[in-house]
Amino acid sequence: MDLGHQLGQPEPGVLERPDRRAVNSSRKNAATHPAVASCAVIGVPDEQWSERVHAVVVRRSGQDVSAEELREHVKARIAGYEALRSAEFVDALPISAAGNVLKRELRAAHWAERDRQIH
Repeated sequence: MDLGHQLGQPEPGVLERPDRRAVNSSRKNAATHPAVASCAVIGVPDEQWSERVHAVVVRRSGQDVSAEELREHVKARIAGYEALRSAEFVDALPISAAGNVLKRELRAAHWAERDRQIH
């Protein structure tokens, strides 16, 4: 047992919640898939890991990609533990007047029934 574990920190390799690097890497690499018009990556509740990397994707017109295909695409480009774990497909992402994706709106549907709000 290492000192970090003795101090109450998670064991090596255990990701309790997605860090910014994992979220950013997953988003950048998911966006390179030819069927992806735009996407956002957020943390959503997960029973095993507390929170997991989740993509919200807008497909290009006439293109198709499954969540598993997108995950494999991302996993081939970055470390597996940083890759997205799940994905959902929407017609459009919520955008602010400044042109930014409103991630709080994307997270709201996933966290609404939870006592604990990690994000």
